[in-house]
Amino acid sequence: MSNSQTPTLHEDVEKNLDNEKDFPSMSSSPSASEPSLVLKPKPVEIKGDREMLPEKSGNRVTRFLKYTAFTTYRKIFTVIFTLNMIAFVVFVAVNNGSPSITNVANAASANLMVAILFRQENFVNLCYEIATCVPHSLPLSIRRRLAKVFHYGGAHSGSGVAAVAWEILYAALATQEYVRDPKAGSKLANLITSYIILAMFLTIILAAQPRFRVLFHDYFEAFHRFAGWIALITFWTHNIIVTKVNAHEEGIRTGIYLIKSPNFWFFCISTSCTLLSWSRLRRRDVYPEVLSDHAIRLHFKFRAMQPFYGLKVSDRPLTEWHAFATIPDEDENGKINGFSIVVSNAGDWTNKIIKNPSTKLWTRGYPLHGLLYTSRLFKRIVVVATGSGIGPCLSLLYADVTPRRVLWSTPNPEKTYGPKIMNAVLKADPDAIIWNTREMGRPDMVALAYQLVQDSNAEAVFIISNPKLTRRVVYGMETRGIPAYGAIFDS
Repeated sequence: MSNSQTPTLHEDVEKNLDNEKDFPSMSSSPSASEPSLVLKPKPVEIKGDREMLPEKSGNRVTRFLKYTAFTTYRKIFTVIFTLNMIAFVVFVAVNNGSPSITNVANAASANLMVAILFRQENFVNLCYEIATCVPHSLPLSIRRRLAKVFHYGGAHSGSGVAAVAWEILYAALATQEYVRDPKAGSKLANLITSYIILAMFLTIILAAQPRFRVLFHDYFEAFHRFAGWIALITFWTHNIIVTKVNAHEEGIRTGIYLIKSPNFWFFCISTSCTLLSWSRLRRRDVYPEVLSDHAIRLHFKFRAMQPFYGLKVSDRPLTEWHAFATIPDEDENGKINGFSIVVSNAGDWTNKIIKNPSTKLWTRGYPLHGLLYTSRLFKRIVVVATGSGIGPCLSLLYADVTPRRVLWSTPNPEKTYGPKIMNAVLKADPDAIIWNTREMGRPDMVALAYQLVQDSNAEAVFIISNPKLTRRVVYGMETRGIPAYGAIFDS
C-alpha cells in the first residue's frame, strides 16, 4: 500500500472515536421471554439520527492535536515538567555542571510534596471548591475551562516525574562526592539512601505505565503504596543523617538547622498528607441490598454523606482499594441518614462482593469530590450514563442543583438495578431516555446526547461510562462546540 493510501494516526483515532456503533456490547442478544419494565419514563420522541449532527470543527489534524494529543491533563503535566527541566538546566549550567547538592535536594522534595498534595483528599476538595465558586454570569468560555479541574492528576504526575529527574541528579552528585572523599562522615550513608530513594521512585514510575496499570492494577497499587512508604522513611533517615553532619560543620544545633531547611518543611507536609489519610482508616458496618446477580447496593450508616462525594472501600486495606461515588440515603422524614454505593460486576473484586456480600468493609481518607461536582458550573446539563455508570450520577440527581436531562443506556435497567434506582432517575428527569439495550439494541450515544443538548439548551454534557465510549462521546461533543466531560482513567 502506498503512503498516500495509508491512514495516519490522527485519521485512525478519528475513525475510532466517530464510529459510535463499534463500542463494546453491554448485553447479549435480545430475548423475547425477558419481562418488560414496570416503570416507564414519559414518552419522548427519540431521533438519535447521526445525520442531524453538524460538521465537526477544524480538520483531522487540528482535531487530533486539540482533542486527543493535547488534553488538559497532558498540558498540566507538560507545563510542570517543562518548568522543572528549565530550572534543572539552569542549575547545572550556572554552576558549571556541579550545582549545590542542597538545592537539588530541595527541588526533589518540593516536587514530591506537590505530587502527594494532589493526592490528598482535603487539598483536592479545596481545588474543586475554588474552581466551582464562580457565578453562572461568568462567560461559558471561562466556566468550561474551570470545569477541567478534575484533570489535577496532571500536576501529580508532572511533579512526580520531575522529582525523579531531580533525584537522579542528586544521586549523581552524591556519587561524585563519595568518589572524591569516601572516608567523609556521611558520604556513604548519603549515597546509599539516595539510591534507595531513586530505586523506589523508578519502581513507582514504571508501575504507573497505563498498560501495566490495566493488566496488573493490584500490583500497581502495591508498588505505588509500599515504594512510596519506603521512600518517605528513607527520606527522613537521609535527612537526619545529612542534617547532623551539616549542622556540626556549621557549628549550630541540629534542631536549628532543621528549622532553617526547606527540605524539612517539605517532608513534614508530605508525611502529614500520608498520615492524615491513613489515620482515617476504619472498619465499617455494611448493609448490603442485592439488586440482581449483576449489581449490589451497599449501605453505610456511619455518617450523613452530602451529595457529590466519593469514598474508597476495601476488604484488604494494605493491598487494594476501590473508589465509588456515594449516594445520600434518606430516612422516612427525608433526612440524610447515611449513604450507599452501587457495585456492578466489573472484575474479580466486584464479582466477589456481589456473590458474597460483605457486612464489614474498610474505608480510608476523607470523602473526595469528583468529576460531577463541576456540573455546578453550568446552568443546564445533559447526564449520560451506561450500565452501573448511573451509580455516580445518582448523587448529582439527588443534589438537584443543576437542571439536567438524563440518557441512560443499559440492559434491563429495572431488573438489574431495581425500582428504587429507576425511580430516582425518573424523579430527577421525568422525560429521561432510559434505553434498554436488550430490547432496543445499541444506541448511537453521540447523536442521542446531541439531541438532548439541543432539546434542553444545555451548556455541557457529563458522561460516566467505560473509557472507550467516554472518549467517543466527549470527542463527539467537543468537536461540535459543546463542552463535554468524562472521567479520565490515568489519574
